Amino acid sequence: MENKAHALAAGTFVLAVASLLIALAVWLTRDTGERALYEMSTRQAVSGLQSQAAVRFRGIDVGKVTFIGFDSKVPGNVLVRIAVDKATPITRSTFGTLGFQGVTGLSFIELDDTGADMVALVQNEANPPRIPLKPGLLAKLTAQGEKIMTQVEQVTARVNTLLNDENQKALVGAVARIGDAAGSVDKLAGRIDSTVATRLDPMITSADKTMKSLQTASDEIGKTAADFGKTATRLNAKDGPIDRMSEGAETLSHAAETFGEVTLPRINRVSEDTARAMRRLSRTVNGINDNPQSLIFGNGQPQPGPGEQSFAPGGQK
Repeated sequence: MENKAHALAAGTFVLAVASLLIALAVWLTRDTGERALYEMSTRQAVSGLQSQAAVRFRGIDVGKVTFIGFDSKVPGNVLVRIAVDKATPITRSTFGTLGFQGVTGLSFIELDDTGADMVALVQNEANPPRIPLKPGLLAKLTAQGEKIMTQVEQVTARVNTLLNDENQKALVGAVARIGDAAGSVDKLAGRIDSTVATRLDPMITSADKTMKSLQTASDEIGKTAADFGKTATRLNAKDGPIDRMSEGAETLSHAAETFGEVTLPRINRVSEDTARAMRRLSRTVNGINDNPQSLIFGNGQPQPGPGEQSFAPGGQK
């Protein structure tokens, strides 16, 4: 009798604890915020998506999935109903994609907005507005998988054609020829090294000597230029030879001006006087030659000219 009482008490305690745990779980998971209903209709598979799956807007949890089933309005489409916080900015340009949580295979709804139309969707509990569900990355890869496999098959066929027996033989022959060409290049490089050692080395040595000679000549030219610079500095120095030459040139110019203005006119006048004296002396000598007795008797009376008394033409008396 006591065992039955203990068992009944234990069972009652377990039921009470279980009821408390269930009540605590319900209290912790209760939804206290106001949420709006939206629907998504799509023809793509929603593998991994379950009821109560998370709904995120740009990575922020904003609601949960409340229903997954078939769309009665569009045959063949899958209908997903979500409950989202009313404060979430759902507009006409908002769209959803199917995201995956790591390697668990579980899916969630990821909402985003293009910003093309910022008018908010009108909430209606009886007829919830619909948000387009676009293909995600995995869906795009799945859709492109057939094309990718076809391209891979084509590439594989081309590689097999390229590596058939004939092409392999040709490839082996080309590799062998490349090896022979590499050997020829090595021999040519050896010959070039020998030529460089026997011919170019003496030329390089001679060129070095020439460069040294040119360097020496350049140094001497530099010294000469330095000496010339010093000489030019001395010549151009104040009261130097160039200044003295300038002063001498100025003095010579003044002397030439004085000679032209004073001495030369005097010489001209002396020359004119000398010329007049010579003309007079010449007339005197001519008169003596014509009448030598004039030195003894004098010139006498001059002969009458035309119109004078005793004038006779031709000198007749």
